[in-house]
Amino acid sequence: MNMLRPLTILCLASYEKGYTFLCECQRQGCHTILVTREKLADGAWPRDCISEFFTMPDLADRQAVINAVSFLARTRLIDRIVPLDDYDVETAAALREHLRVPGMGDTTARYFRDKLAMRVQARDRGILVPDFVPTINYDQIRVFMDRVPPPWMLKPRSEAATVGIRKIEQPDELWQSLEILGDRQSYYVLEQFIPGDVYHVDAIISEREVLWAEAHQYRTPPLRVTNEGGIFMSQTLPRQTPDEQTLQSLVRELIAALGFVRGVTHTEFIKGHDDCRFYFLETAARVAGAHIAEMVEAATGLNLWAEWAKIEIAGSAGPYELPPTHQDYAGIIISLARQEHPDTSAYTDPEIAWRLNRAHHAGLIVAAPEPARVTALLDSYIPRFYADFHTSAPPHQERPS
Repeated sequence: MNMLRPLTILCLASYEKGYTFLCECQRQGCHTILVTREKLADGAWPRDCISEFFTMPDLADRQAVINAVSFLARTRLIDRIVPLDDYDVETAAALREHLRVPGMGDTTARYFRDKLAMRVQARDRGILVPDFVPTINYDQIRVFMDRVPPPWMLKPRSEAATVGIRKIEQPDELWQSLEILGDRQSYYVLEQFIPGDVYHVDAIISEREVLWAEAHQYRTPPLRVTNEGGIFMSQTLPRQTPDEQTLQSLVRELIAALGFVRGVTHTEFIKGHDDCRFYFLETAARVAGAHIAEMVEAATGLNLWAEWAKIEIAGSAGPYELPPTHQDYAGIIISLARQEHPDTSAYTDPEIAWRLNRAHHAGLIVAAPEPARVTALLDSYIPRFYADFHTSAPPHQERPS
C-alpha cells in the first residue's frame, strides 16, 4: 500500500452504532466510507467523521452488497472492511474474500456468527460447552433427546443476542417447532439447558494475543430479561478471584481455538448451578451491545470502539499498543420505560458515570474503586427502577426490520 495516501476503511452498519470507531479513524487521518441501510440515512451519524456516506435498501442482501462495494472499488483502493454490527460480520468476511482485502475471512467469521460452528470448534479443542445437536438429522435429534433430559434451548445459529431463542420443555414441542420452521430448521441448534449464572468477557486481541480482557457478570441472564421483561444489569467481576482468573484463562483458550487474529471480542459463559463449571455459550467479533462498552470505559478508561479502530489501522502504521488503563469497578442498569423520555435526575449518587439518553429507556452506569459499592448501588436501584420506570415488551423472535 502507498503510505502517502490515507488508509481507506469501509464500514458496514446494519444498525446505528460505532460513532467512536468512525471518529477515531477520522482522527488518525483515514478516509472512512460508511455503508448503511436506507432506514438509517437520517440517523445521528457523526457526519464530520465520515468521508463518504452510502445507503442500500438492506445489507442482508449479501450479493447486492458485494456488487455495490465492488463498484466503489473501481475508483477507490479499500484497505480495510469493518462490520460495526454483528449482522454484518459474515458480509464483511465475504467482501474481504472477494476483494482480497486483509482481515477475517469466511471460515473464521463462521466461528463468530454461527452458533453451531463455534460450538463444534470449541468442543473439538477441549473447551467445555453445553451438550448440543444440530437440528438437521432427525435420528441424531432423537438420540440427543434420549441422552439429555429436557428442557432444551432451540437457538438460531446466526442471530444476535437472544433473538429467536426458545426454551423447549418436551419432545412434541420441539417437533412442532421444527415443523413450523420448515426449510429453516437446519439453521438452528438444539442445546442442553444449564441453569446457572451468565458471565461475559470483553477482550482486545492483536496478532492472536489477548492483550486485555475484562470479566463481568450479568445480574440477570439476558434471556430472562428478554423473555420475562426484567431489568438488564451487568457489573465488573472482582479481579483476582478464582472465577475471574478462570474466565481470563478460558477466553484465551477460546481465542486460540477459533483462530482470531485482531480486533475486539465479546464472549459469554455460564457457570452451572449444579457443578460450578464454566461452559462456553457464544462469542462475537465485535464490541458488545447494551452499552457494555460504556460500562467498560467507566471501569477502566478504555474505549473499546476507539481501540478497535486503532487495531485496524495499526497493521499499516506499526504495532498496536494498549493504552494505560485503571482498575475501578462499574455496573450498568437499563430498563424499558413507560415514559418516552424518562427523567433520572432523582438519582444523584456521585458514582453515577453515565446516563442513557434513549426514548422509552432508563439507564445508569455507576463506577467506584470497590466492587461492593457498585453492587450496593445496583441493589438499591432495582426497586426504584421498577417503581419509577419499568415496563416490558414482547421478545423478538426474529431479526428486527
